[in-house]
Amino acid sequence: MPIVRYSLALLFGVLVAACGGLPDADETKGWSAQKLYTEAKDKLENRDYEQAIKYYEKLEARFPYGRYAQQAQLEIAYAYYKDSEPAQAITAIGRFIKLHPNHPNVDYAYYLKGLANFNENLGWTGYISGENMTERDPKAARESFEAFKELVTRFPDSRYAPDSIARMNYLVNALASHEIHVARFYMSRGAYVAAANRAQYALKTYPRAPANEEGLMILVQAYDKLGLNVLRDDAERVMQKNFPDSPYLKGTAGKASRSWWRPWTW
Repeated sequence: MPIVRYSLALLFGVLVAACGGLPDADETKGWSAQKLYTEAKDKLENRDYEQAIKYYEKLEARFPYGRYAQQAQLEIAYAYYKDSEPAQAITAIGRFIKLHPNHPNVDYAYYLKGLANFNENLGWTGYISGENMTERDPKAARESFEAFKELVTRFPDSRYAPDSIARMNYLVNALASHEIHVARFYMSRGAYVAAANRAQYALKTYPRAPANEEGLMILVQAYDKLGLNVLRDDAERVMQKNFPDSPYLKGTAGKASRSWWRPWTW
């Protein structure tokens, strides 16, 4: 038996040495809510987002009530956002809004939700570099727009409203461009009814989007291909009224060119 005990002790010693020793005790044990919040905030400001998230989670678990817990719920969402984890950020924001719909900083929560969805879909970097958002799934863009819209509608005087409006303007045209992108694809495949439907949807849903210039021309072209001359002429008149200098309008008597469209290329 002594030999067995000695062997077990020796084995335990080897394992401890191999693992670098026993795990450290939780350094936050005994910390107050204020201490946890201060340390989490410090990690956040120093871009140690992973550690900041851990501290915020401990704070909320140990002190679920009070102002520190509420602020932690909002700042953990920001930490996820900065750590390039938009899905987790959006989830955390949704939870915060549900629990604290009248919080003084709920306008910021909507703004952050808009940013998280915005950056998940494309973001300003891709926009500036010319990356084509119209070929992406528009779900995140729609949710981003709705979050910014909620902020601007409910809190028009918010400090975040001007930037939200700027992003909404970009998103409106991006979403309209996505619909026109799909309509153009249908035209290339000879699916003229589907092309007309997508163009109509863009025109009705995003009436002020610059992309609708092409959308109207797709509508004219699709109706022409379908032999719906009355609808074609109506669409053409709308285009002439709204885009009189459009490059799509060619020929005499203001008639729209029937040959503007070219086959789709990938």
